Amino acid sequence: MIHEKKTPKGNRYTVMPGKKQVVTLFIVCMFPVFALLSSFNYGFNRVRGEILAPYKKPVSVGFRISRPLMFSDIHNKTISSLIIMGGNVPPITLKNCSHIRITGNKLYNSTQVGIHLYRCKDIIIDHNYISNVSTGVYVQQTNGGGIVITDNQFLNITGPLPRGQFVQFNNVNGPGCLIANNTCENITGQSYAEDAISLYSSNGTPTSPITVKNNRIRGGGPSKTGGGIALGDAGGSHQLVENNILVNPGQYGIGIAGGTDLKILNNKIYAKQNTFTNVGISVWNQYTRTSGCAMIVVRGNEVNWTNARGEPNPAWNNGNCGTVVGWDDNNWNARIDFNILPFVLIKTRGR
Repeated sequence: MIHEKKTPKGNRYTVMPGKKQVVTLFIVCMFPVFALLSSFNYGFNRVRGEILAPYKKPVSVGFRISRPLMFSDIHNKTISSLIIMGGNVPPITLKNCSHIRITGNKLYNSTQVGIHLYRCKDIIIDHNYISNVSTGVYVQQTNGGGIVITDNQFLNITGPLPRGQFVQFNNVNGPGCLIANNTCENITGQSYAEDAISLYSSNGTPTSPITVKNNRIRGGGPSKTGGGIALGDAGGSHQLVENNILVNPGQYGIGIAGGTDLKILNNKIYAKQNTFTNVGISVWNQYTRTSGCAMIVVRGNEVNWTNARGEPNPAWNNGNCGTVVGWDDNNWNARIDFNILPFVLIKTRGR
């Protein structure tokens, strides 16, 4: 920041005779030029098509550098405008907390998850930048609902399994749970993803399903088990996945692995051939001993998917989830490609 010293008369710059006067006037006149050149250089670093790298030394006006945070049994609090490098612990951990908002933070470089919620309810996580962590947001053992994760940016999730998600719900139950409007990208060679979004043994309600919508997801692999959005993993119920866009998300695009009352509606899914690509949308109860699979709707989706053999493989229904409503109302040969997402996906680092 530039501090301007005022003279007793209120002038910003003291005009002095001779050579000093010339130097002062030169600095005043040239300052706007220097500022313009600096602005031009900043824009040049963000040309269309360039993928931005994660932070190394984050310095931002209005942010405060903080150590990792761990809170237990706190309520009615906002955590905002922090820069936190996790190291070997999560940047933010909440246990038995409620009515907390985590907003506008930059969380990065942790061998653990970015944000860990354990037995929490009514938590809003929005407008954060989360990069180079094992999982972006990991929500565990929640029975009160109200977990809302919106408008965040996730870059380069490192895993390994069982971590490796932008967002994972693990035994999350109750109404008002939402994962929406997030922008997510894994860059090959800088990440090792599993599922982009995982709903594991989690349950919404008939009138308020766990909803995953309007997310933009690009990049996955090289895991041959992970992929885009997983519903009904280890069972679960009342889940809705709609209006998401996925490009090259991994082994699969969107998959149902078990559970009841699950819907996949109006998503766009594209993948080119890769060593790990398999199928665009799958319905297959993989937990027949522990979970039923019924009341499945798959409708209005557009899929262009090429498997590892170079063959189109947009969808697969194993047949053990009962009648799949809307199966014939999808475009399995959609004329879409990687351009359904912009070249530059992660545009800013935090708010």
